[in-house]
Amino acid sequence: EEPVLLAELKPGRPQRYDWKSSCETWSVAFSPDGAWFAWSQGHCVVKLIPWPLGEAELGCKTSERKSRGGKAETRSHGAAKEKTLECGQIVWGLAFSAWPAAEEGDTDPACALGLPCLVLATGLNDGQIKVWEVQTGHLLFSLLGHQDVVRDLSFAPNGSPILVSASRDKTLRVWDLSRDGRNVQGWRQVQVLSGHVQWVYCCSISPDCSMLCSAAGEKSALLWSMRSYTLIRRLEGHQSSVVSCDFSPDSALLVTASYDACVIMWDPYTGEQLRTLRHVPLHSTLDYSSEIHTSSLRSVCFSPEGLYLATVADDRLLRIWALELRSPVAFAPMTNGLCCMYFPHGGFIATGTRDGHVQFWTAPRVLSSLKHLCRKALRTFLTTYQVLALPIPRKLKEFLTYRTF
Repeated sequence: EEPVLLAELKPGRPQRYDWKSSCETWSVAFSPDGAWFAWSQGHCVVKLIPWPLGEAELGCKTSERKSRGGKAETRSHGAAKEKTLECGQIVWGLAFSAWPAAEEGDTDPACALGLPCLVLATGLNDGQIKVWEVQTGHLLFSLLGHQDVVRDLSFAPNGSPILVSASRDKTLRVWDLSRDGRNVQGWRQVQVLSGHVQWVYCCSISPDCSMLCSAAGEKSALLWSMRSYTLIRRLEGHQSSVVSCDFSPDSALLVTASYDACVIMWDPYTGEQLRTLRHVPLHSTLDYSSEIHTSSLRSVCFSPEGLYLATVADDRLLRIWALELRSPVAFAPMTNGLCCMYFPHGGFIATGTRDGHVQFWTAPRVLSSLKHLCRKALRTFLTTYQVLALPIPRKLKEFLTYRTF
């Protein structure tokens, strides 16, 4: 079943900026509960949109959203209202997280007393990270330290207020945003991770919060310990720059995407390459011009149940891959794609483009087999080495360690 375009949102003509390089949608993000969507629509603006979209927007293929100087709340959706965040700089990275509730005696409570709030971190062109409160659209604070573009952001998935930022200054920085992580100088920078020799494009924390993967303009990705903040290993195998990475929901698999037109699936615990997915030109009735671009990859992400991958490449295709197959199971034509992200509860994929647009596509809805659910549950707390040490048949070990492709 091919992905169907549900809606395409386009920014209005920018009022104050005419920079040619500032209109891209470098990042899109859904909040963990699926209630909000963040869209970096170019020209220093982020839109916070309540999800699901209104029926009018899902019913028509495109919807213009005008940028009105940052004060537009163009649509109410129940109690939640769409918000425009004026960031003052080109926005490259977005990440949602819950933020700790205010406590008694807190002199500057950002959230209601005793209630956690949802925050959005934005990585900016000047090296700043601005953190916003989603419900109000207010700027909470800024994080200073990077010397160049903050290209990507990743919060710890377990709800702990740890944020990792990846920058063109060739470092990753780990921030403690807990209330006791603040001092007179500002929010505590736990660690600076150095090891890349090129711009860092992407960072991803494993769902069990034990590992961090980072991808830079290099042929190898780096795997770090989130406990000791030390380098575990280099993942060597790509023939060109690695630009995107993502962990499976059970942390048992890691995928990396590269300009070499390949996605490599790794066992992060052993460093083994389990599979290579090659992006070959598709000969079909899709509307191509006379030139077929190389399939340089831009983005890769796992589906929420861990059975599919989505990739965006320069050959103007969104591809969906099933975990056990070497060829895509579905394609959709899209132009100038830069990023992709699954809806946390499945069924949709959001993609961002170089033109500042965001598109929403249907994705395969799958009922996980009991076998996969058991594997996923076990691998959430068992490493590959622990599985191999179990007194169980070899074929069962191969299944649990994703070696039965």
